[in-house]
This record gives sequence, structure tokens and C-alpha cells, in this order.
Amino acid sequence: MEILIASFFLFLILGIILIFSFSTKALKKQQTKSSYKPTSYPLIGSILSFNKNRHRLLQWYTDLLRLSPSQTITIDLLFNRRTIVTGNPENVEHILKTNFCNFPKGKPFTDLLGDLLGGGIFNSDGQLWSSQRKLASHEFTMRSLREFTFEILREEVENRLVPVLSSAADYDGGRTVDLQEILKRFAFDVVCKVSLGWDPDCLDLTRPVPALVEAFDVAAAISARRATEPVHAVWKLKRLLNVGSERRLREAIKTVHMSVSEIIRAKKKSLDISGDLSDKQDLLSRFLAAGHGEEAVRDSVISFIMAGRDTTSAAMTWLFWLLSENGDVEDKILEEVRNKGSLGLGFEDLKEMSYTKACLCEAMRLYPPVAMEKVWGQDWDEFKPNRWLEEDPSTKPVLKSVSSFKFPVFQAGPRVCIGKEMAFTQMKYVVGSVLSRFEIIPVTKNRPVFVPLLTAHMAGGLKVKIKRREH
Repeated sequence: MEILIASFFLFLILGIILIFSFSTKALKKQQTKSSYKPTSYPLIGSILSFNKNRHRLLQWYTDLLRLSPSQTITIDLLFNRRTIVTGNPENVEHILKTNFCNFPKGKPFTDLLGDLLGGGIFNSDGQLWSSQRKLASHEFTMRSLREFTFEILREEVENRLVPVLSSAADYDGGRTVDLQEILKRFAFDVVCKVSLGWDPDCLDLTRPVPALVEAFDVAAAISARRATEPVHAVWKLKRLLNVGSERRLREAIKTVHMSVSEIIRAKKKSLDISGDLSDKQDLLSRFLAAGHGEEAVRDSVISFIMAGRDTTSAAMTWLFWLLSENGDVEDKILEEVRNKGSLGLGFEDLKEMSYTKACLCEAMRLYPPVAMEKVWGQDWDEFKPNRWLEEDPSTKPVLKSVSSFKFPVFQAGPRVCIGKEMAFTQMKYVVGSVLSRFEIIPVTKNRPVFVPLLTAHMAGGLKVKIKRREH
């Protein structure tokens, strides 16, 4: 399930740019313009600039890309270790499609997440990746999985998310809540139900979150920070000595692995006892029924959870903030939702919500803020959902085709996200269900600060007041 794994993990962090640490030989063969390099010195390369900007790497890369005629930059680090960053759609296509076999994830990348994800689909290459891809592709084409996922989504929204927001709206004077945290908890519930057939009930705000949730947060954050170390030997030495952040990471990963393994063993026992797979729709049951080993299944479902727990929630968080700044856009989403009738959004209704989908694409284009004028035009830094729609105003909104190499948030080429439409289904359903019932009012007008971990977080969350919408 590369649903949001290969896509959101890499590209929600990096937006329309790609970061690979690899030999530059293959890429140089097809470059027609030289790449841009920041100030570099013998032996140490650009490590001084890298270290100075390590806490704002995304913005630093963006600034450098704008200076590069080829929309490509080269970062030389210690001992001539090299990273290439490109925002050029032709380069992206060359890497992700045309010359796919010559650009594997590679050891420098897989080392960063290997302790947590093991041999999962996001962290594998070659035959191991191919076999997992085929299995996941098969499951995601199954109508039964789509129906199962939608029912879980509907249940979680109607029975948990809406009541939580209603409680905040009905509180005397209005209670301030962190919408980012609520959406993260919601997404974790959904992905665990779909992937594991296990309900963590994270939206019960009266209880502390399960240990598995906290362990995932710690493991994801520390794994992401490995990539910002100017000298990778530092985190590798800390891992060897089991000290500092690497010790905390090891403990968090142990909790994740043990918790997921316990769920797998309980599921296997349940399947052995019942022998009836007709009601076992979650992915874990499907994979176990297919005869896969426990460790392989564990790595796969951990990847699934990492893929779905913060990714869609991050995109929706940024969209809700953008809508609070763009009331005319919010009104158009409301009009689209209300045109679907009073019985609630159905699966077929969601397919027709083109304007809402355009808004989600625009939010993901802007956050992370890596969009460049050479790719998107002079209004590249403005929130304009109409850029995703055909221009004829006489008809209902129709999405126009945009190259996945220009907008690789869901990856492209052989690794393109097979769960892309499932992700949009979830986001459209939540956005439509929430906006039709509530007004989301941020408590501060300050622009949120982007935090590039494994997904696109807001620093400090999105603090809002919830108000029931007057119909």
C-alpha cells in the first residue's frame, strides 16, 4: 500500500521537489543545463551552509531552486557525499519513469527509515518492492475494500468526529481545540481499522492516546531528523552507542513492533478459530489469508499506518486554515456539498466534488511551500483552486489534467500512489461533512509555521473555535 507512503512521505515533505542521494552519473547524462550549487569548499563541500539552514532545509532548498536556471541544485557535503534536488518536471519524469530502474531508493535513503519500516513497500527496491506492489495493487482494486473503507470513514465521521466538534461548539463561550490534533486522531482511527481491523478509539479525548500512537509520533519525528544531520555518521554513532535521540527511537520502534505483532498474532488466532474469511475485510486479514509471514506482514502494515496516520490529516489541516482566509472559496465548497442533497454524502457524490478536490490539490501544492514561478506562473504563491479547473465558467467545475511530474505529491511513474483516489475520498468526505455543519474559526490571524517532518505539520497545531453553521 503505497497509499500516501511513497507519495506523502517524500512529496508532502518536499512538495514538487525530489531529494535523492545517489551517484549523479545517470542524471548528468540527460541534463541540458548545469545545476546550481551553493557556496562549497574543498573536502567539506557546502556543509557550513547546510548546517546553518538545517532547521529550515525546505525553504533553503526552495530559495536555491529559484536561483537555478535548470531548477536543479547540487549540495556537496562532507567527503564529497552529494545530494541533488530538482524541481524540473523533465528531471522528475526522467527519475520516476523514463529511467526508473537506475534510480532506486538506495541505501542512503533506506537507512533513514529502515529501523522503523523494515522491508515495507516504502523502504524497498527491486523484487521485494515489486512483489509488495503487486499484492497491494490487487487489494486496492477490490470493490469490497473500497466499500469497507467508506463505511469505516462514514462511521468514524458521524459517530466520533462530528460529536467531538459538536461538543466544542456547544461549550459555553466556545472551547478552543487543536484541529490538527483532532484530525490526526481521526486519521489514526481510520487507518488502523482499515489496515489492522483494530480500533484504537483515539477520538475519545477523555483518555490518553494508546502507547502505539505516541510511539509512532516519536519514531517518525526522530527518523525524519536523521535526514537533517549534516554528518550522517553522527546519528549512526548514536545508534551504535544507543544514546540520546537514537535510544529514544529504538525504544519507540520496539513499542511499535511489539504492539503491531500482538495485533497480528491475535488476528491470526481469530482467523484460525473462525476459519471464515467472508467478514474479514481489513488488509491484515487479507494478507494473512494470502499466506504471508508475520515479519513481512508487520513491516507492511506499519508502512500502511505511517502512510495514513498524518498525511491526509495534514493536507486537511492546511486546507481548513486556507479556507478561513478565503471565504469565497469556502462558499463554493459549501455550494457543491449542499447540491448533493440532505441525506449525507454518498460514495458516488464524492466523485462529483471536483471543486473540493481542486481546493485540496491547491493546499497540497502550497504546503509545503516549494511551488516555483517557473512551474506555476507568476501567481505561484497564491491560493487559487481554479488553476486546477477547466476555464469554461458555463459548466460545473471540471478538473483538468495536470502532469504528475509537475505535481508529484502522489508520486509518479511505477511508484505512483495506488491509494490516491481513496485518499481524496477520505479528505472530500471529511471536508464536506465538517464544513456543512460547522464554521472553523482560527483563534489567531498569524500565518502558521510549517514544520517539515515526515509530513507537513503546523508548528503548535491549528487552534480554532468551532461554531455551528446556520442553515
